[in-house]
Amino acid sequence: MSDFPTETALIRHLGKAEYEPTFAAMRAFTDARTADTRDELWIVEHPPVYTLGLGADRGHLLAGANAIPCVQTDRGGEVTYHGPGQVVIYLLMDLRRNKPGGKLYARQFVHKIEQAIINVLAAYNLVGERVEGAPGIYMAGGPKKGAKIAALGLKVRGNGCTYHGLSLNVAMDLVPFSWINPCGYAGLETVDMRTVGVEAPLAGVQQALAEELTQLLAVPVSTNQPSSEGQQP
Repeated sequence: MSDFPTETALIRHLGKAEYEPTFAAMRAFTDARTADTRDELWIVEHPPVYTLGLGADRGHLLAGANAIPCVQTDRGGEVTYHGPGQVVIYLLMDLRRNKPGGKLYARQFVHKIEQAIINVLAAYNLVGERVEGAPGIYMAGGPKKGAKIAALGLKVRGNGCTYHGLSLNVAMDLVPFSWINPCGYAGLETVDMRTVGVEAPLAGVQQALAEELTQLLAVPVSTNQPSSEGQQP
């Protein structure tokens, strides 16, 4: 039994970590969890990698994409890109667990995740918005209106346990996004916070987004110490 109550989530700072072992660790954690297992949020920065959702069309990988590893996953959605300068947070949660805000349904869960991203962008004076039928967060105005700045892809098992999560672009090499149809949309522009005028340290955005998520998802937290390199859970 954990020394912490079940309703207290753990934030893990994995530092820089390869995608495939992190993906395997998420599945192993979810396979092994019980009714007493604490929820966890994993904060990580990945080396360049494309990931494909369960029903993804490999035709959305364009010329140039073969320069970067591509991993088939079991999340929802199409193809996306992860790389340095991007906040990635994985949400390993039990939606059926009673929390201060009550149990969550998958649609509510997604809405709260999106709202957390919108709120963090607002803290940096950026306006993000949802687009009906296109998961993620998009710029709501300015010269980059309609460009995608954050992606979302989840796996929700039949028992209500979740993994995978979200990514928010902070200060990246955006060229690899031009080698795919991001999330299956041909010609969709992808931006980061730097492109729209905000210079922010990655660690600061990681922390702000983790805090916003835990507040909106109504889970008190404890945290492990940040690591500078990959740290397996």
